[in-house]
Amino acid sequence: MSNAVIKVNSTIALKMKEFYSSSLTEKIPQGGLFVAKLPNCTITAYKSGKVLFQGSGAESESSRWGSNEPSTNKKKSSDKPKSTTIYSPPQNISTLSIIGSDEVGTGDYFGPMTVAAAYVSNKNLSLLQELGVKDSKNLTDKQIVEIAKNIIKVIPYSLLILHNEKYNTLQESGMSQGKIKAYLHNQALNNVVEKLKPEKADGILIDQFAQPGVYFNYLVGKSVNKENVYFSTKAEGVHLAVAAASIIARYAFVKEFEKLSERAGFEIPKGAGQKVDMAAANLIQKHGLSSLRTFTKLHFANTEKAKSLLSKKRS
Repeated sequence: MSNAVIKVNSTIALKMKEFYSSSLTEKIPQGGLFVAKLPNCTITAYKSGKVLFQGSGAESESSRWGSNEPSTNKKKSSDKPKSTTIYSPPQNISTLSIIGSDEVGTGDYFGPMTVAAAYVSNKNLSLLQELGVKDSKNLTDKQIVEIAKNIIKVIPYSLLILHNEKYNTLQESGMSQGKIKAYLHNQALNNVVEKLKPEKADGILIDQFAQPGVYFNYLVGKSVNKENVYFSTKAEGVHLAVAAASIIARYAFVKEFEKLSERAGFEIPKGAGQKVDMAAANLIQKHGLSSLRTFTKLHFANTEKAKSLLSKKRS
């Protein structure tokens, strides 16, 4: 079983509890803040600020919130794994011409997973800043839509949308969400590399959702770029290419959500909380249980919670 431990402050811990609200369990260990059980990961948060991730999805899930704590076992500097340094972005990366990639929708029950890669040359850095490109977490959906419409006209990019029907098929075949993300990031990056030829970027920056070794293991047998490839958590703040990719991915995600709401006949909520459970129960009541396959990620705990809500409503 894979494990990961991170340290967070009280504000982040509360955000995590809210984020995993639909997967919380009643049993909490002594000194614990909450326990959440996902299909491929159990998350235990402690009042001390430490958060333990256990399961096959530990690496990718923990990377949402921060970097793993360093091991307490002392090692000689010569024994330090190379992977911790060779994939770290160079100090001057913000001034380089970079292809960046990011994804949206992995933690949302409704809606597709969208992955985008975008190339921002050093000549276009000031232009993108003028267009309002920055960390998408600091932008409203309305701002994201407006900015995305402008930047897709001026930079090379690739956008991939994995609708839930296909996502569920891949997940049921045994493919983890981490592997699915790796496949999509790699395809989007390859698409942009091809679009640029014969021009070549100074490097590739991936918003890190798994350790580099895990990422490349997912892609064994695939055509993968390995030259000047860097990984970073919170990469939207490292280079505008990732910020641009995130905005494009979010733009597509927002537009797909609008389509789903139109098809459902009511507004579909984002995230994976209690409102989502109620919306899923409403969807089943209006369109039947089979509709979940095209609207949702079936393996999320929300599926059973929605069924339970509907059962109580009918009894």
